[in-house]
Amino acid sequence: MSLALVNGRVLRAEGFASGACVLIERGRIIDVLAEDALGSRATERYDLQGGLLLPGFIDLQVNGGGGVLFNDAPSIASIRAIGAAHRRFGTTAFLPTLISADLEIVARAIAAVRGAIAAGVPGVLGIHIEGPFLNVARKGVHDPAKLRELDPSALGLLTSLQGGRTLVTLAPEMTTPQLIQQLVAAGVVVSAGHTNASYAEIRAALAHGLTGFTHLFNAMSQLTGREPGTVGAALDDQRSWCGIIVDGEHTDPVVLRIALRCKPLNRFMLVTDAMPSVGTSQDRFELQGRRITVRGHTCIDEDGRLAGSNIDMASCVRNAVAMLGVSLPEAVRMASQVPAEFLGVSHEFGRIAAGQRANLVLADDGLNVRATWIEGNRADSAPQPPAAGS
Repeated sequence: MSLALVNGRVLRAEGFASGACVLIERGRIIDVLAEDALGSRATERYDLQGGLLLPGFIDLQVNGGGGVLFNDAPSIASIRAIGAAHRRFGTTAFLPTLISADLEIVARAIAAVRGAIAAGVPGVLGIHIEGPFLNVARKGVHDPAKLRELDPSALGLLTSLQGGRTLVTLAPEMTTPQLIQQLVAAGVVVSAGHTNASYAEIRAALAHGLTGFTHLFNAMSQLTGREPGTVGAALDDQRSWCGIIVDGEHTDPVVLRIALRCKPLNRFMLVTDAMPSVGTSQDRFELQGRRITVRGHTCIDEDGRLAGSNIDMASCVRNAVAMLGVSLPEAVRMASQVPAEFLGVSHEFGRIAAGQRANLVLADDGLNVRATWIEGNRADSAPQPPAAGS
């Protein structure tokens, strides 16, 4: 059975195309063609009513959503609930993200993701293990008691997920370039974050396979006049990818606009760093025994430190346009094609093109999500409650 999505404005490589039709069969896009050329190829048609048809958003840093924190309950049910909460805002693929924890909890989280993929939970691409191999000097809200160096004993665990992608955020100075190289050789994507590394240490890690920077500018050594630090290395390197949280709080928009002029735009990807409050009206939750307060799009601990965010991907895309001055097609690509390229899954995700998985978003001109498709299966999005504390 084939499905044709008609009467919309479809985002293609060259921009939005009116009069284009997307033909879906068995969970894949099999063609993008002019509506007048469709003929009888589709057995079912869905009227997009002039809306924007976008590639599904891919969020690589999702700590929680729908009232669920992955750290608290690393299970298939939790992953399903988190994915459902974010899907309403256009996220059709995501990495459940585990904040620094004991290795037995890391093992449980990996097993949960493995089970979720096997069970066909919509949208799960793999896992993001953010710590515990971080520098206590840049810990942010991570529990310092959980932090440790990365040694060979943990390699088997970090490379144990099968059938999905593993992203590990670590501080390069808390391990060796050789261990980073071993992780990458085993298929793990390695990103620098919560790091106090020097420019030279980051350059060594890049030479051994490091390809990403987690929430650029946050929880990392800064660019100064005599030591470029992690930020300087990230902006100087033209090939690596940088995750950015565009909520107006994690990083000043002026700073992000400067960053975007330092390297190609297709090396910046939008992430949410979302906490369990996303998709709910709750104004507080607990994170590893600490009370976190939700204020608009931000989450703050008792000491006033940022603790993830209360933002969704559709809002990040809107903010990228409004705060960073990028075009809507560019902002959408920062939320879809760019993270797919970073993860090494762009042959299947991130674009509206023949051969891609049918992960799509229907939105209005204000980027309010009306419906999503994951593997060709549609879910309509109901109006959402206002952000807690706004």
